[in-house]
Amino acid sequence: MKALTFTLVAEPAERLDLSPLTPERLAGIERRDVERIQIGMSKHGSKVGDIFRVAGSDPTYIVFEGGSTRLDLVAQGMRGGSVRLVGNAGAQAGRAMRGGKLTIEGNAGPHAGSGMRGGRLEITGNAGDHLGAPLVGELAGINGGVLIVRGKAGAFAADRMRRGLIAVLKGSGDHAGSRMIAGTLVVAGGTGEMPGYLMRRGSILLDRAPARMSPSFVECGAPESVFAAIIDRHLIAEGILKRPLLGNAPRKYGGDNAVLGMGEVLFPR
Repeated sequence: MKALTFTLVAEPAERLDLSPLTPERLAGIERRDVERIQIGMSKHGSKVGDIFRVAGSDPTYIVFEGGSTRLDLVAQGMRGGSVRLVGNAGAQAGRAMRGGKLTIEGNAGPHAGSGMRGGRLEITGNAGDHLGAPLVGELAGINGGVLIVRGKAGAFAADRMRRGLIAVLKGSGDHAGSRMIAGTLVVAGGTGEMPGYLMRRGSILLDRAPARMSPSFVECGAPESVFAAIIDRHLIAEGILKRPLLGNAPRKYGGDNAVLGMGEVLFPR
């Protein structure tokens, strides 16, 4: 069977909720019924057939050809299978994923990967603010899985991260890893000011010294680190990085002591 493919006919006139278009939600549904699913988020109430040309029949592998910043909630809640978006995505791509793989071949809007618990989300372009971060009123951000951004990320990446791995390969904005609860954030390409602000636990791994550290972090020297060697090997084995990030004895800062935190920020000497 060929991948179930949604080809964008024209730029949408309204924001679209693509959360119904996941492998588990489309299993066993005929194509004509798929075209009747409402995805418009305004009074227009556009249906799939109004926006996309639908082809193929395999719902375990879904392809969106053509992107837009109005395509929100791509693969929300996905538990298995594969979704590929060729183009840009809107807000909350991969929101609350539990499994499977989402690939965005373009840029993604704010809150990509928010509430993830499993699976793998890879963005080949840039990501907006609050990557993997919670929505207003939620207590935790990403809670598992792997989130990779091959480009840049905005401010507050990994805010209130609890579990999992986030890797940003071409730099991030200010306050990366703010209020982290646990988990691992990797940033290559430089980061903005005060990474790890108010973090309690977790690890932030950088390829260079940040622009400015929070004054409530304490320098811990550059001890030999087994963890640094292991995470370097893991990132290379997973195809996230091509060369070691930290080396065997990176500089370490502990904190954030403003909240009696036990997190760490590591970067090469």
